[in-house]
Amino acid sequence: MINIFRILSIAEGYSFLLILFVTMPLKYLGGIGLPNTIVGMTHGFLFLAYIVLAIVVGQLLKWNFKDTVIVLLMSVVPFGTFWMKDKYLPKTATY
Repeated sequence: MINIFRILSIAEGYSFLLILFVTMPLKYLGGIGLPNTIVGMTHGFLFLAYIVLAIVVGQLLKWNFKDTVIVLLMSVVPFGTFWMKDKYLPKTATY
């Protein structure tokens, strides 16, 4: 489960950056909205999966409330999921 969350956090982070730095400028500066729609729906799914798995993994790793909130908040900070992965997830997981 932890390894799945690790992969999901990377995918969610990249989708967030793709929206922020590629598809949003395309939409608002170039008038091309389709990439934003596609990546936005993908990011929405990854975001929801991240939230659910963060809670599950938090219970597995016995995070306190503060750590759980920090991990959840990192999903809305650019580059936050990459930092979270290195700080809060063990390098090797057997769960």
